[in-house]
Amino acid sequence: MAALTETTAPDVVDALRSAVRGSVDDSTRRRAEYSTDASNYRVVPQVVVFPLDVDDVLAATEVSRQTGIPLTSRGGGTSVAGNAVGTGIVLDFSRHVNRILEIDPEARTARVEPGVIMATLQKAAAPHGLRFGPDPSTQARATLGGMIGNNACGPRAVAYGRTADNVLGLDVVDGHGRRFDAGSGAGALDVVPGLDALVRGHLDVIRTELGRFGRQVSGYSLEHLLPEKGTDLAKALVGTEGTVGTLLGATLRLVPIAAAPVLVVLGYPDMPTAADAVPALLAHGPLAIEGMDSRLIDVVRKVKGPDAVPPLPDGAGWLMVEVGGDTLDEALARAKALAADAGTSAVGVFPPGPQATAMWRIREDGAGLGGRTPSREQAWPGFEDSAVPPAQLGAYLRELEALMATHRVDGLAYGHFGDGCVHLRLDIPMERSGDPLRAFMQDAAELVASHGGSLSGEHGDGRARSELLPVMYSAQAIELFGAFKALLDPRDLLNPGVLVNPRPLDADLRRPAARRLPAASGFAFPHDAGDLTTAVHRCVGVGKCRADSTAAGGFMCPSYLATKDEKDSTRGRARVLQEMANGTLVSRGWSSPEVHESLDLCLSCKACSSDCPAGVDMAQYKSEVLHRTYRRRLRPMNHYALGWLPRWARLVTGVPGLAKVANALLGIRPLAKAVLAAGGMDTRRKMVAFAEEPFRTWVDKGGHDLVTRGASPSAARTGTRTPVLLWTDSFSDTLAPDVAKAAVTVLNDAGYEVLVPDHQACCGLTWISTGQLDGAKHQLEHLLEALGPFAVNGIPIVGLEPSCTAVLRSDLLDLFPDDPRAAAVSRQTHTLAELLTAEAPVGPGDRWQVPDLSDVTAVVQPHCHHYSVMTWTADRALLTKAGATFSTTAGCCGLAGNFGMEKGHYEVSVAVAENSLLPALRAAAPGDIYLADGYSCRTQAEQLAGVQGHHLAQLLAERVRARTQPS
Repeated sequence: MAALTETTAPDVVDALRSAVRGSVDDSTRRRAEYSTDASNYRVVPQVVVFPLDVDDVLAATEVSRQTGIPLTSRGGGTSVAGNAVGTGIVLDFSRHVNRILEIDPEARTARVEPGVIMATLQKAAAPHGLRFGPDPSTQARATLGGMIGNNACGPRAVAYGRTADNVLGLDVVDGHGRRFDAGSGAGALDVVPGLDALVRGHLDVIRTELGRFGRQVSGYSLEHLLPEKGTDLAKALVGTEGTVGTLLGATLRLVPIAAAPVLVVLGYPDMPTAADAVPALLAHGPLAIEGMDSRLIDVVRKVKGPDAVPPLPDGAGWLMVEVGGDTLDEALARAKALAADAGTSAVGVFPPGPQATAMWRIREDGAGLGGRTPSREQAWPGFEDSAVPPAQLGAYLRELEALMATHRVDGLAYGHFGDGCVHLRLDIPMERSGDPLRAFMQDAAELVASHGGSLSGEHGDGRARSELLPVMYSAQAIELFGAFKALLDPRDLLNPGVLVNPRPLDADLRRPAARRLPAASGFAFPHDAGDLTTAVHRCVGVGKCRADSTAAGGFMCPSYLATKDEKDSTRGRARVLQEMANGTLVSRGWSSPEVHESLDLCLSCKACSSDCPAGVDMAQYKSEVLHRTYRRRLRPMNHYALGWLPRWARLVTGVPGLAKVANALLGIRPLAKAVLAAGGMDTRRKMVAFAEEPFRTWVDKGGHDLVTRGASPSAARTGTRTPVLLWTDSFSDTLAPDVAKAAVTVLNDAGYEVLVPDHQACCGLTWISTGQLDGAKHQLEHLLEALGPFAVNGIPIVGLEPSCTAVLRSDLLDLFPDDPRAAAVSRQTHTLAELLTAEAPVGPGDRWQVPDLSDVTAVVQPHCHHYSVMTWTADRALLTKAGATFSTTAGCCGLAGNFGMEKGHYEVSVAVAENSLLPALRAAAPGDIYLADGYSCRTQAEQLAGVQGHHLAQLLAERVRARTQPS
């Protein structure tokens, strides 16, 4: 290819498309998605490339050299220091260059491509009893290439070392275009002309300033080039953050899996005191020593509920210490010996099991959970992973707390205390300026250096800390770094602005450039200062939405799992919304095509509101965007057809005989297809069937003598039975009335007086999901009038449709934040299982015997909104108590209300169902039942698998009737 001059963006894109077989994308939306990683920085690339293989990578690097356009390598995009953003070409290795080339069990090695997700390697090595040692908390979405770039560590680096300590060889192409295998030993430096002389000329600097303690990650780790260190070029290239070469492959060392790890949790009065205990614990050879602040635990309890945290020993700061052994007894003995040297009597021991898993999950979610502090809405990375020698850790933390107080900032400390590494996100006010960040970072860097520490303990320096390296290193060391870079990348084309010739740490900040988008007539965003901009900036790029959440029983993010495209991740959507708030790249505001393209495949499942550790609620953001885009404007037809479904259902079922006629007509397939097409729906779907006798009509006809309609709250109190208000949403009334009838049977059997309000009370769910928030508020005003008097009088409300129940528990408060009736309704609303498992006086207590379900084997689909808003804990407890055998699917069913019905969504809807639901139904044995409270879930199973589903109320009612009928 001939060299290009005066290169413009189109020239680069054309050159890449000619040279690369993979996707080359310079669309505004794609550039918005890749404008940031998990850091504070916003750097918009010219183009994003998805190479298909190593040859594509080599071709892209050649285009970079010929055009003079910089190139930045990117894996999972979880770099917290701005290591994976750049102005030119961004290479995403995660999509295709992600093969495990070989695992050699005898040699205990693995050969991988850069885009391999670490968890994928762990899964592949596990059958051989092996694993990769370092395991950062982002292992479910971080790539090995990114870990090598930043020299990642994780909790178990105490036992297994950093990534550098586990790299045996690297396949690299440098800034000259030279491809070489980086290894160790005699002649290892010859592949880079001049490198051997550079090392020999700076032995004093390398020996005195580099490699002083295990977590000294800042700068280039040139100590590995010393002869006494094995002259190891591969290890020296680890942690260079893509600034001297582009990684093509790696050979890694694997270690045996610990046979029986036991977690010991030690409680201390505060975090510095916990840190003081670390040196004595290291003598016991633990696998991990993690520090955890009590306020971080408080966040977990607040967000996830008290059951999310196992019982902990007393303290305001804890150490999580993992010890191993060949047997469980041996590990427990080690745990006992370690606890004796812990300097505390507050000790908890967690053998392998759910409680230990829950504790590690809290630790893994630390970056997102630490994104909120008690005093401000948002905490930021930047000073994310400083490290000091472990003996200095207690003193360092005390001085760090004093420094934070001086700067009036706060943060929830946690981290790898066994290595002296502290993770800390700080609520530095950056809404308007980066000045507070600069002021704190300068003082903090000097504090770290005074303790002989490192600005970075595992995440690299990136744009956040590279400017501060002179605080930590001498001028001679800084010059040495520059000379090393010049040998491999003399034109500074590889990830410029990082490590050598760094960008200012307060340049290119994302948050100060974002405009405020205050709440209007839609959601109030009370937890985000009434500002959508603040809400979307909850996403700091942790990237948990890119992990296979279903493997761990999670639900986020179903569309990304189906497409594997960053566009369809929660993070990708948040980035585009952040760019909308910026207004320069995505410039047409609410109606920007990039925004609507990004949100199109969001199922509004709300799983991110629960699974995302930062609490992003993309369903709510999507609804708000649609509201502001189409308010007082003509909408897409499906907004009327599906968004007004409760209205149409009431009209059809409200006229005697009309539902039967409508169902018959819509059963004629050509006619049904015509109606579907006219309503903006996919013609491969079936039309809903309307109830010929809605639930409320059944009640009016005296369908059950133990249902009281229209009773006032005070009148209900005079009865002998405990009153409960059965709220029949539009689905349970007009589409699935058998569910409501079954609920009456169960509630009566449990000893309740079942009340039904005088008037139909719709929650406005379908209006919310289509962004018709004025209409939703109108519906909810009527609901508050109908349900409010019962709620304020303490009468429990039972919801049957999970998505509608979730509206009352969640969205209602954000739409009516100042209405006391909304707070009362939200507080009093329960699922059926929650009510039946609650203690008296709300629940039935000991007076009700759960029906025997010991002969039931079920595939259970928890509804997404049920899982994310109410949690499925009560249902699990009830089914377990009843003796049922059941397995739960993970993730969304794929229909998700209106999503799967809409034209253009069918293929993704089916692909989402294939994540978990459809395989589970195919694997079910004859006679197994499908249990799903969600009308959408049952509809999806019926339409895609021909399986009829049951609501929990129906399953229980069947057994109640069986035991109450005369034998």
